[in-house]
Amino acid sequence: MDDLRPDYEPTRAYAAEVSPEEAADGLAGAVELESVFDVPVRVQAVLGRSAVEVSQLLKLAPGAVIELDRRVGEAIDIFVNDRLVARGEVVLVDDHLGVTMTEIVKQDA
Repeated sequence: MDDLRPDYEPTRAYAAEVSPEEAADGLAGAVELESVFDVPVRVQAVLGRSAVEVSQLLKLAPGAVIELDRRVGEAIDIFVNDRLVARGEVVLVDDHLGVTMTEIVKQDA
């Protein structure tokens, strides 16, 4: 999958940089995970939140603006299956919006 940032340069590991043991470990890990590759997950990118009364919501028209609890340029929250896993930025690629992760959120057990 291509990264959504136009300035993205993927990091590649060449054979001279990876030992045969490391390569074998990586393949074994991928085979072990193969059974979960088809498990569906729900991903949400939350730009912000706002409390709006139903009466105000019904009055909204196309082009209306709703003020959110975040500032422009502030990181957005990325949830996977309703669990906060990362923060990121909204990016524009051609005519599509996307999200790039900038920080992984560690959960305290």
